[in-house]
Amino acid sequence: MSEAKGGRDAQLKHTGLRPGWTTGACATAATTAAYTALLSGGFPDPVTITLPKGQNPAFALAVEELAAGQATAGVVKDAGDDPDVTHGALVRATVRALPPGSGVVFRAGPGVGTVTLPGLPLDVGEPAINPVPRQMIREHIAQVAAAHRGSGDVEVTVSVDHGEEIARSTWNPRLGILGGLSILGTTGIVVPYSCSAWIDSIRRGVDVARAAGHTHVAGCTGSTSEKTVVAEYGLPEIALLDMGDFAGAVLKYVRRHPVERLTVCGGFAKLSKLAAGHLDLHSGRSQVDKAFLAGLARRGGADEALVAGVAAANTGLAALQLCQARGVPLGDLVAMAARDEALSVLRGAPVAVDVICIDRAGTVVGRSSVGRGPTRPM
Repeated sequence: MSEAKGGRDAQLKHTGLRPGWTTGACATAATTAAYTALLSGGFPDPVTITLPKGQNPAFALAVEELAAGQATAGVVKDAGDDPDVTHGALVRATVRALPPGSGVVFRAGPGVGTVTLPGLPLDVGEPAINPVPRQMIREHIAQVAAAHRGSGDVEVTVSVDHGEEIARSTWNPRLGILGGLSILGTTGIVVPYSCSAWIDSIRRGVDVARAAGHTHVAGCTGSTSEKTVVAEYGLPEIALLDMGDFAGAVLKYVRRHPVERLTVCGGFAKLSKLAAGHLDLHSGRSQVDKAFLAGLARRGGADEALVAGVAAANTGLAALQLCQARGVPLGDLVAMAARDEALSVLRGAPVAVDVICIDRAGTVVGRSSVGRGPTRPM
């Protein structure tokens, strides 16, 4: 008998919600079409790309412009059933030939922001095109170059119509990303979150794992953290719970339906919110508390200058980097605090808990020991 399906794909299927495409996937598709036209004289429409997990979506082109030495293509973002502020936005990529040896150079066009403060995975002054979309774009440029005998040396300017206006509804201005939106996405896919539907899917995931006899499950904030726990513990897909921002939903359901071991894995900033007592990790409903992080840093041996630097940091990542440079284990301290908060929510249920914090690349930056709360009286 085949094992029941669990994990992210099963949860998404259970919700009945339609996934969409990230701005990074749209920018990759637009770049692929534009560079193909620049080398061949014709735009592929639709244009098909390969996402990091191997999916091959096709995108219709809304813009096709070919001129001497450059080409522009545009794709309208479809966020599926997710209430994404960028749904319907027109993402454009203009590709211009550069001299041999130039490589791929990224520029921010109208509606795409520029990084002005440290603490993000991009250097100050860089266009806000995140690392995974950059890698996707580079890979597709190389493929087009190989197919049409191009050099692959190009300037890619990504723009988003009305992006600066849309960005006012995001956290970009507070993060020091000015002038527009960020080009985002680690999988290329927007996973839609209806709170009630997704929480129900989490519960179903716990039930399926328990029914299949799995005693160790992991609540993960996304695909990168899923890869981390698989590498750490060899967990099968059925034992992976895509909790997204709903840490509380995992903990409260496992409290009533215990498993022997629960690993919580996610980005440092998100799990710092859990450590501070937030059970909903969505950026619209909870924020990274730099004062809380400063307090943890002090307990970890930070001097007052470092404590002040953490409290004033632009992002959670910036606070972590400050502490890493000074040998203060802020990642471990956050993981331990998050584990203790999880145990508090579990209220003595017979569940052992550990927490792993990662950075955007999936590198482990903090971990807790395995803990178990005091057993509640029967």
